[in-house]
Amino acid sequence: MDTVILNLEPIVHLTQEQFYQLCMANRELNLELNAKGDLIIVPPVGGESGNQEADLITDLNNWNRQTKLGKVFSSSTIFRLPNGANRSPDAAWIRLERWEALTPEEREKFPPICPDFTIELRSRTDTLKPLQEKMQEYLANGLRLGWLINPQNSQVEIYRANQPVEVIFLPSVLSGEDILPGFELPLE
Repeated sequence: MDTVILNLEPIVHLTQEQFYQLCMANRELNLELNAKGDLIIVPPVGGESGNQEADLITDLNNWNRQTKLGKVFSSSTIFRLPNGANRSPDAAWIRLERWEALTPEEREKFPPICPDFTIELRSRTDTLKPLQEKMQEYLANGLRLGWLINPQNSQVEIYRANQPVEVIFLPSVLSGEDILPGFELPLE
């Protein structure tokens, strides 16, 4: 199954609450909403991609449990970005003080915050360009560091605030730099 994008704008503009209710009524679907109002239906991933994603989140969460610097989120979490988009990265991290500044209600629904750090893992069914656009959208909304891991092309795209995208061939280890001090992600 490929990603499906539905242009709803000629008919309806979903409010944040309507989008939230749509997601709650269709929990079996992975839904996103971009800033243009397009409803994006993301297909589930296969076993290999699901396992790789779990490894990424585990490594990130293990580092975070030791440092206690923030909160880690899975691909099931939808973030309401400042531009109005509702996006779900494969893995995300938010500094603790930013997370704690949200109200309990904001934390309960789709948090109105852009993660400080995200990882997108390209699965075999993903087209590269939409993932690159998604990473640029995160940057435009406050992302400080992001990795687009592309096993099909044996490369990683590193997104940093106010810097050009760096493309490197799959390194053995990625560094969290000063955003995630001491975090290193081994890649195979």
